[in-house]
Amino acid sequence: MNILDFSSPTITQSILVIALTIAIGLLCSEKLVIKKFSLGVTWILFVGIVLSHFGVRLESHVANFAKDFGLILFVYSIGIQVGPSFFSSFGKGGLKLNMLAMSIVLLAAVSTFLIHLLTGEDIATMVGVMSGAVTNTPSLGAAEQAFTDAFGDIENSIAAGYAVAYPLGVIGIIFSMLLIKWIFRINQKDEEKRLLNTADNDKEPVCIDIRLNNQKVDGITIQELHHTLPIQMVVSRVIKTDGTEQVPTATTKIFDTDILRILTDKKHLDTIALLGEMIEKPAQKETQKNSLISRRIVVTKPQWNGTTIRHLNVNDKYRITITRVNRAGVDLLPNSDLRLQLGDRLMVVGDKDDIEKVADMFGNELKKLDNPNLFVIFFGIVLGVLVGILPIKLPGLTLPFKLGLAGGSLIVAILLGRFGPFYHMITFSTASANRMLREIGICLFMATVGLDAGSNFVSTLLQGGSWWVLYGVIITLVPLLIVGFVGRKWLKLNYFTLMGLIAGSTTDPPALAYASSQSTENDQASVAYATVYPLTMFLRVMVAQLMILMLC
Repeated sequence: MNILDFSSPTITQSILVIALTIAIGLLCSEKLVIKKFSLGVTWILFVGIVLSHFGVRLESHVANFAKDFGLILFVYSIGIQVGPSFFSSFGKGGLKLNMLAMSIVLLAAVSTFLIHLLTGEDIATMVGVMSGAVTNTPSLGAAEQAFTDAFGDIENSIAAGYAVAYPLGVIGIIFSMLLIKWIFRINQKDEEKRLLNTADNDKEPVCIDIRLNNQKVDGITIQELHHTLPIQMVVSRVIKTDGTEQVPTATTKIFDTDILRILTDKKHLDTIALLGEMIEKPAQKETQKNSLISRRIVVTKPQWNGTTIRHLNVNDKYRITITRVNRAGVDLLPNSDLRLQLGDRLMVVGDKDDIEKVADMFGNELKKLDNPNLFVIFFGIVLGVLVGILPIKLPGLTLPFKLGLAGGSLIVAILLGRFGPFYHMITFSTASANRMLREIGICLFMATVGLDAGSNFVSTLLQGGSWWVLYGVIITLVPLLIVGFVGRKWLKLNYFTLMGLIAGSTTDPPALAYASSQSTENDQASVAYATVYPLTMFLRVMVAQLMILMLC
């Protein structure tokens, strides 16, 4: 076998070519960086195009499997990561941002369709240009699969359009941020000051000490206190006048001059202040009677996955209080209805011996989290494929609509990530494991797409494909500038939130990195990005498929 003869490529040669394409592409992404700007894994696509241009080919079955399976891994890992926060992103403030992000997605689709009408450019090609212009790889995969399912053939111009539009898409997204800043004469330092004065930190957990001075609560129990003040709060300690501390249970009585250590949301501070005098520093004395300690405990036993804190009832069984739950870097108030998930980090205060018992109860063995739960991954992929191939008849479509591998896997992953713990399914994976799965998937997909599209790439560009660059710039800038103007002019969004919205609505990590680098004083860009990212990813995939099925 001549390993350099690709006229009839073998499976071995195909594996070699895919690995080589990925390796060279990743090397380019590390070395070809200009002022912290890089195309990242998209270099793999361009390397594949170059190799394909010079005659390198893949065995067809290997190429189809690597492309589809890579897309599934990439989309599924994204869905399982964003699933827990998908529905909560529509809460206070999130609905407005998601509506703006939805407008950006729809305006991009409208711009694409208008360019198709005005220029006569093939709509399949324009969907590829749109995917590149908004730097959204899953929509590229969804469009290609929708075309193949509908017409039984591969349309290489979709991937070619994506490749042409992508580089200026990344630049255009960042440029739109700078253009909005210039149009509205935004001073970032002044913006930060205003943000600090008006920031909505109502849901930020705070821990305060308060000396009781209210006859209405003198002599009542902790349980009665919760009925008196029907707000979410946790009383983690009761400090007596002699400095002794105790972890309260539901039946613990409190009296005037006692000091309560309370964890609650900032928005409840005025209500808490009705109990007495707030104390900046704990007014306690170190005595031999104090044996309370605080410790962080990690939930590593699967049987507690999806169990509510009320059902555990650990505050009454042991002399401890769960004061905080940290999930994926976010602090949550441990109210009784909160369902624990594997990997949650609990801040526990109480007696040393009881804390040891609680630690054994929850597991607290970090090494157990290193083992990924492969069952949920492959079970989710099975469901995603089945959902993806399910025909759905929609009015106006001659062919049945299918969610496809990308859409089906994304929806199932989001639902499992959100509702899996309710049924004691372990969907947790470490951030590094999830990232590894995602990166392997996108690398396989990019390599095979590039190797498929490269044979006609140059000739396509010479035959009018250079106009795709201009089309891509229009599709990138017009929606972002329109929505950015509305968000700033009428909705009065702060600039950092606006940058996060723009980055999230295009699912573009380089744009997020730029937005985050503009301020070390706040994380509003990252918060806005995370708020709109899940819905945007879903809409990009769905819109690309629908445009192929409805307009081709």
